Amino acid sequence: MPKPWATLGIDLHLEPAGPGLRRGLTDALRDAVRTGRLAPGTRLPSSRSLATDLGIARNTVAEAYTDLVAEGWLTARQGSGTRVAERGTGGGGGSPRTSTTVSATPYVTAPPRPHHPRPRPRPAYDLLPGTPDLASFPRTEWLKAARRALLAAPHEVLGYGDPRGRVELRAALAGYLSRARGVRADPERIVVCAGFGHGLQLLGRVLRARGAQTVAVESYGLPPHWNQLTAADLTATPLPFDELGTNPRELTDESAVLLTPAHQFPMGMPLHRDRRATVVDWASRTGGLVLEDDYDGEFRYDRQPVGALQGLDPDHVVYLGTASKSLAPALRLAWMVLPPTLVEEVTAEKGHVDTCGALDQLTLAEFLTSGAYDRHVRAARLRYRRRRDALVRALATHAPHLNVTGIAAGLHVLLRLPPGTEQSVVQAATWQGLALHGLSTFRHESATAERMDALVVGYGTPPDHAWAGALEALCRVLP
Repeated sequence: MPKPWATLGIDLHLEPAGPGLRRGLTDALRDAVRTGRLAPGTRLPSSRSLATDLGIARNTVAEAYTDLVAEGWLTARQGSGTRVAERGTGGGGGSPRTSTTVSATPYVTAPPRPHHPRPRPRPAYDLLPGTPDLASFPRTEWLKAARRALLAAPHEVLGYGDPRGRVELRAALAGYLSRARGVRADPERIVVCAGFGHGLQLLGRVLRARGAQTVAVESYGLPPHWNQLTAADLTATPLPFDELGTNPRELTDESAVLLTPAHQFPMGMPLHRDRRATVVDWASRTGGLVLEDDYDGEFRYDRQPVGALQGLDPDHVVYLGTASKSLAPALRLAWMVLPPTLVEEVTAEKGHVDTCGALDQLTLAEFLTSGAYDRHVRAARLRYRRRRDALVRALATHAPHLNVTGIAAGLHVLLRLPPGTEQSVVQAATWQGLALHGLSTFRHESATAERMDALVVGYGTPPDHAWAGALEALCRVLP
């Protein structure tokens, strides 16, 4: 059995000072305990080990330990070594309580620790949107891909790397995105980033450096994405929204527009084909940029996914994709396919070295080229489709008066509620240990679209064994 870390010759980072070694060492140890740098219960090195580390006599260390045991800062038991004494719970002054094994003079005990409110318990069921089923992450296949990638990697992989990301991953992405999403990609125009937010942050700074002031966004979306733009000193202006979804006809002199054309989050509809043409025409006429968030692009259940908007105009559309929904957010891997005129500026904004882990990039490249990614996405698509079907059936049985809207895609549905009931339903869900978001969470504060009460129900997060219970909990809180 491995020994506790505190017995393995830890470095106490002591610098004895003063008129004598014994006094200097005693003062240094006492100060380390008093300030909390040596926590209660920490086992100290043996007197022989510490003496060797400090280059002083063993007796000097033993005498310092004895002094501090007598003062109550340390305790010493046969077979347990010397440890930092536990703190007391009353009084003031910062000293520990007296050791029960060594005679010591009375002293003032430490002040009580400040009260911190207890964290809220985790909900029993999580139906928040935006996170996949983490239990289904393909660990075995990922480990195999990581091993193959690492064994084949040249030594230079372990250096700082190209700021655009590993060429192996950029080449694999170019092939996959062309085949699966209709993206016109070239490895030289792909930049790997640490998540979608990181990519949006880089684009925001580049746009601002170019003199941009305003970026159009959707009336409903993710506030963290809007915040990335405003953090770059840009104004995020919401577009109108109607029964056909986001309406780009009011785009005028904005420098860019952020859209989720494949499966609008959270309203759950694709960008209408006429409006796809409208936004591409706007970008071509004005020189504006379309920032295409390919949200849920791989998860369409009722038909083949609609191709990416970028395929219509690769010179004016920035394609942004991520592994967060298809694999796991913790990978922190996303990518941008940039127009040729943006590559140099975005690469410079990212920095002079790659800021994303090269080994994870190589693993994802191997995962893509080996076919493991396609197999995983197919299995995930089937699993999520079954969950969505089960959700729709349960709602039809237990709440037939409520409407599920949006296309059969992605990891969430929009559930329309009677007017004025959204907040009470979300509160009831909290009481039942069910994590839910209302639609108002995702409404831009300046949006002019008609307000509606609805729930954005995510069905990706619960593991398979908890899915039935999550459905039952949802049905219990519906009006």
